[in-house]
Amino acid sequence: RCLLSLIGQSLFGQEVYTNLRKQGHKVVGVFTVPDKDGKADPLAVAAEKDGTPVFKFPRWRVKGKPIPEVVEAYKAVGAELNVMPFCSQFIPMNVIDHPKHGSIIYHPSILPLHRGASAINWTLIHGDKKAGFSVFWADDGLDTGPILLQRECDVEPNDTVDTLYNRFLFPEGIKAMVESVQLIADGKAARVPQSEEGASYEGIQKKSNSQAIHNWIRGHDKVPGAWTVIDGQTVTLYGSSMLGGSVPAGQPLQIEGASQPGLVSKNGLVLFGSDDKALLVKNLQFEDGKMIPASKYFSSGESSSVELTDDEKKMAEDIRMIWRGILSNVPAIEDTTDFFKSGAASMDVVRLVEEVKQRCGGVQLQNEDVYMATTFQDFIQMFVRRLRGEDQEEELVIDYATKEVNNMTVKMPYQCFIDGKFEDADNGKACDTINPADGSAICKVAYASVGDVDRAVAAAKEAFENGPWGKMNPRDRGSLLYRLADLMEEHQEELATIESIDSGAVYTLALKTHVGMSIQTFRYFAGWCDKIQGKTIPINQARPNRNLTFTKKEPLGVCAIVIPWNYPLMMLAWKSAACLAAGNTLVLKPAQVTPLTALKFAELTVKAGIPKGVINIVPGSGGLVGQRLSEHPDVRKLGFTGSTPIGKQIMKSCAVSNLKKVSLELGGKSPLIIFSDCDMDKAVRMGMSSVFFNKGENCIAAGRLFVEESIHDEYISRVVEEIKKMKIGDPLDRSTDHGPQNHKAHLDKLVEYCEVGVKEGATLVYGGKQVDRPGFFMEPTVFTDVEDHMFIAKEESFGPVMVVSKFKNGDVDGVLQRANDTEFGLASGVFTRDISKAMYVSERLEAGTVFINTYNKTDVASPFGGFKQSGFGKDLGEDALMEYLRTKAVTVEY
Repeated sequence: RCLLSLIGQSLFGQEVYTNLRKQGHKVVGVFTVPDKDGKADPLAVAAEKDGTPVFKFPRWRVKGKPIPEVVEAYKAVGAELNVMPFCSQFIPMNVIDHPKHGSIIYHPSILPLHRGASAINWTLIHGDKKAGFSVFWADDGLDTGPILLQRECDVEPNDTVDTLYNRFLFPEGIKAMVESVQLIADGKAARVPQSEEGASYEGIQKKSNSQAIHNWIRGHDKVPGAWTVIDGQTVTLYGSSMLGGSVPAGQPLQIEGASQPGLVSKNGLVLFGSDDKALLVKNLQFEDGKMIPASKYFSSGESSSVELTDDEKKMAEDIRMIWRGILSNVPAIEDTTDFFKSGAASMDVVRLVEEVKQRCGGVQLQNEDVYMATTFQDFIQMFVRRLRGEDQEEELVIDYATKEVNNMTVKMPYQCFIDGKFEDADNGKACDTINPADGSAICKVAYASVGDVDRAVAAAKEAFENGPWGKMNPRDRGSLLYRLADLMEEHQEELATIESIDSGAVYTLALKTHVGMSIQTFRYFAGWCDKIQGKTIPINQARPNRNLTFTKKEPLGVCAIVIPWNYPLMMLAWKSAACLAAGNTLVLKPAQVTPLTALKFAELTVKAGIPKGVINIVPGSGGLVGQRLSEHPDVRKLGFTGSTPIGKQIMKSCAVSNLKKVSLELGGKSPLIIFSDCDMDKAVRMGMSSVFFNKGENCIAAGRLFVEESIHDEYISRVVEEIKKMKIGDPLDRSTDHGPQNHKAHLDKLVEYCEVGVKEGATLVYGGKQVDRPGFFMEPTVFTDVEDHMFIAKEESFGPVMVVSKFKNGDVDGVLQRANDTEFGLASGVFTRDISKAMYVSERLEAGTVFINTYNKTDVASPFGGFKQSGFGKDLGEDALMEYLRTKAVTVEY
């Protein structure tokens, strides 16, 4: 262990100090900056609390020479190593070199790059792909000493100084400083000389390329600064993001030196680079320090003051007390008192926001709100408007991908939907979504990152805990869901068209089932909102007192929903409607290959008045987005529909992370038993539907038909005859019976599935190949003579493949044993005119749903879900509500 002196300041210095002490190192002296406006630096506060000697020298040198009494005071503490986290003072070399181990310094760049001040800013301004920090041995140069250790991270396209600092440079830097001290104590510390290759120190520059301008703005921190001249005054720019998609409409604004005028739009100020690419600036700050939303540039002075109610006046006085506590150096807080001109710093902004949230009914403010209302009077006006819900919800701005198709113009959002706004993935990534009818790209859709998932979960958590959704009367919540269902019905043709071009669903089926049942589902669960209730329970009384025990049904909180690609909108509805009716908030991941109806649905939720943050949609990969949702500590429930292997992985992650509740609707190999006493016409018609409905991409599809021997040949003949009448083609053609498979990888898998069936000895009666036409079309296929051991008898095809086996006449128990000889148990069916036989079979089939003399007849009021490795938990019906509620028991003694 070393005897340490800490020379530095700020929260970073405080955390380094605290963690070094936890590791057993002795800090013999802390050297930090003098109090500012009567307030001590955080490092000084922590050290003084521990009784560590604290020195607050205003300077160490005068006219370049060390101050003798300062140096002597330093030497008296007897340090063996100087640790310098974010030291802003110039320390004399006789102090730097005095300890036997010398001095180590933290620097927020990968030295030798960006030596000197504002290193994080220069990392962003230069557009570096990597950021990082160095711990180095101090020498008499400017950040030129030997390297002890370095760490690096990726820079995301829209990273800012804050995101880099908070995500990596701050937490990992603290660990690195502590690790460095330990390496020195153990005699294992490296001393790697810095190369001069790549060394840099930059001055002020002028930029015109859009990416360079974006980098300057996001690298802003007063110095080096990002500013321009507008209407003759210097304006500082904040909150930049590269603009994806179409440029929004706006009012032109002349920007000095720019290649073309900017546009003041509803989303902010659009700036154009010399490369004609655009970026969006969120906030503007003027020379007098006032900051405004860039979208309000032409109307910033128009708002009139609001008259406060008595309750609001009381809150204003509470806020005045908060200001007084922070600005302790100010004699009195007047209406004209300026927060920053009175000495407040960035940490005080955080304190103000959090104290207002705590003491004033949870009103949500952002740090930037303080910068935009710097005087007490302006702050109170802003707070009251926020309290009343005014100026809070801006009109939804959407960059659409548009397509002329199906005799209409469909407008499709393609960005992530987080906290009530559509926005690009924070890494800027996007991927094509493909029309399976011809293999063409429909548009590019945002490809969410882990950071996007975390922001979506945070928005859902905030909406649940502090937003209006959690406080809303259940009947009012139901009204919003009814309104959402009405909007879905109003847009049903557009939704069905999007579903058809994105998933390959035949348009008529998409209209009736994919969209139609989704609307019914939201209406059904809207009606449940005010009918969720507990019970009173008699318990043993302990005389002389009496007891009342009752239960309450409560929402769980943030729920994650991960849905498949076969019914993109309907699967969303089945899970989301129950989740929302129960009072939860949600983050939903649509399938990567079919994201478009989910994003259109998100647009409709805003029109319906669903509060921001309640519903969040993050398109992307299952391995990244789905995995992060399953392991996120703030998610309390995950509902999943998909394959059994992925379901097992999700369940494991949910258990290991925070033991979150899980419901799983997984794979199937549903048996359909057709007895010789069936209605043959109906059995043929419904048997075909059980396999070929939605081109076989149906979780409850009959994966295996058992046909009684005496009618087997006739049944197959009738089926093949009907298949030949089916029209395969454009799913938007109203006469089409059979559309394309969802995506190419699935089509390839189906062709391979059929090839395996032939190799194993099953008889391919019809189909088995890709249709010779553009797009991902598979022939409706029929296999007979399928034996129980074969691959196609055991594994789900999830496509238009009818797998048929015979069973002996009258062998009811034998065929039941074969039907149940599977690890799946989602659905099943039986066709017979004998009601006794039908009931006997239905009782013994091991499946969550049994159809008798029908198939695929699901209804919003009937619970749906499987047994065994087809999963657990229910969608639809009252049972589905229970998946998204928890039961609390309350006992009162009186």
